Amino acid sequence: MPRIMPSLSTPPASIPALRRRLETAAASHEALVEEVLARARRPEAEHVFTALYAEAALAAARQADRAQRGGARLHASAPLAGLPVSVKDLYDVAGETTLAGSVVRRGAPPASADAPAVQRLRAAGAAIVGKTNMTEFAFSGVGVNPHYGTPRNPAGATGAGGAAQGPARVPGGSSSGAAVSVALGLAVAGLGSDTGGSIRIPAALCGLVGFKNTQARTPLAGAFPLAHSLDTVCAMTHSVADCVLVDGVLSGAPLAVPRREGVAGLRLALPRTLMLDALEPAVARAFERALARLAAGGAVVKELPLTELAEIAAINAPGGFSPVEAYATHRELFAARRADYDPRVAARVALGEKVLAADYIVTQRRRADWIERVNARLAGFDALVCPTVPIVAPPIEPLVPRDAASDEAFFKANGLLLRNTFAINFLDGCSFSLPCHEPGELPVGLMLSAHGGHDAALAGTALAVERLLDRAG
Repeated sequence: MPRIMPSLSTPPASIPALRRRLETAAASHEALVEEVLARARRPEAEHVFTALYAEAALAAARQADRAQRGGARLHASAPLAGLPVSVKDLYDVAGETTLAGSVVRRGAPPASADAPAVQRLRAAGAAIVGKTNMTEFAFSGVGVNPHYGTPRNPAGATGAGGAAQGPARVPGGSSSGAAVSVALGLAVAGLGSDTGGSIRIPAALCGLVGFKNTQARTPLAGAFPLAHSLDTVCAMTHSVADCVLVDGVLSGAPLAVPRREGVAGLRLALPRTLMLDALEPAVARAFERALARLAAGGAVVKELPLTELAEIAAINAPGGFSPVEAYATHRELFAARRADYDPRVAARVALGEKVLAADYIVTQRRRADWIERVNARLAGFDALVCPTVPIVAPPIEPLVPRDAASDEAFFKANGLLLRNTFAINFLDGCSFSLPCHEPGELPVGLMLSAHGGHDAALAGTALAVERLLDRAG
């Protein structure tokens, strides 16, 4: 009997749906992974992967097939068994040098062990198909990489019959390849990271679901750091339920998500400060449409001044957590090989060089006070709701390093892309980005966020909102 490949891409399959299809006698994990590996070498996947792990991925798929033939209930014993998963080139994989999107680390020693996040994916049976491209050292929300190329955002890239449609657009960053691997159906989940929005930004721009969990839920060990105060280990998928499943694998502590029947009674805070500024018309239309559906479903959307959001720039002014903590990581390598860094990344790392320790300590204290005040403002709400990013994915070409004009365009786009998402990292909160656009429109993300540690309740809210918006995989 011929092996049937249950496609991931048309339509996007949730992990449970794909698992059910793989449980039929004609379906094969091995055939699925073989087809994914073949498609990963096609032109539309250019610059998505920095390495493919064909042999190891196929071995994991065959193991899943053997277990299934033996009667194992894979969804319970190994929830990712034989399913293709991608890993951002930020994570240690034993025997390989972790490049983190750079060329300056090519001579660094290979990792002695897998990062805990990678170990846990393997333990759940995942067929890790490869490492994905990223912004150098995870230091931008755009997704452009001058060393290894920029993955093209699949959204809006082709029209009927596969014909080219419009300019190639950025995927968002820094987890650029992770997002495109999921959007193209080359992985059911893309392991990435989120320091200022690096999961939620590409999820929003590529039409995916991204979950930035509370930082303490998942181990940071074995992930090349950007800013240890903000870095979060997390993933993106095609649905909220899949994000929750993968989060349970990565954290080792699955969330007990409360089940909501609809959105009636949900209390959502709509911030009037910062997060609704300068929305592109396409984003504004999609967001207003989503709010109208929430209100029609019985959710209570209350406008909240939340003027504390305007304080973030001043609190972060002495240099910011990311530049200061990145400089601490890169100091020696930066001094020796600055010319080999992406100049745009180098400029941001350099901002941390002259920040005084006293200023850094004051910034930490002011952030702690700010978190306490914002959490008090959000008491009584189920979530904060806003657009994930205020713009749709911009074209790649004007942002490619070339001259002062492209640098200006890049930093403007980068600032807009990071603006809303970074506030939640600064809060040490948890956050989902859900697609809220209509078919035929460029993707727009709806962001739902909550206090740190409220991941389970927020997941219940996100599931209810996702069902309302009819975007589940």
